[in-house]
Amino acid sequence: MTRAGVIAVLVLFLTACSQDKAPDNPYAPGVATRGEAVDGLLVGHRLMNAGEYELAIDSYSRAALTHGLTADVLAGLGSANLGLGRLGQAEHLLRKAVSKDEKSPEIWNNLGVVLMEKGENSEAEQVFRRAYALDNGESDAIRDNLRLALAKSENFDYGEEKQEQDYKLVRRGSSDYLIRTIP
Repeated sequence: MTRAGVIAVLVLFLTACSQDKAPDNPYAPGVATRGEAVDGLLVGHRLMNAGEYELAIDSYSRAALTHGLTADVLAGLGSANLGLGRLGQAEHLLRKAVSKDEKSPEIWNNLGVVLMEKGENSEAEQVFRRAYALDNGESDAIRDNLRLALAKSENFDYGEEKQEQDYKLVRRGSSDYLIRTIP
């Protein structure tokens, strides 16, 4: 055989080997039971960062199955509901989270954000004060929220124009969320 013939046979052989056989089953593959699932809390936090609040609620609900209704899970559910504008549900969940972990400044802050959104400024101010005290004044987001609450409680006359206020929603971890009031 000539050199060109050997190369041609080799190319045909390699081409035949590289073609994958079509699967016998036309359906999508099932769940990989040997794989490890990612923690639902972590996935929920990432979805919150991406602004996918509905999916975050699903993820936090899955986390509740493995971790139980811990303060972190309740705070995540409450924060996701706040992101969706469901203030009543958010307040209920964040109050339950605070009752489970009274020393978490992040949860107190997020509860304060809900109260400010609902217009309950005096209670929100007290909640922000507590969050600030628990945090020892280290979080810029909590300090800014307290300043806004104090300014809002001191300024009783808002006039005809309603100014948009920015409140920062804080999560345990490396990220913080920005929630804006809707005029």
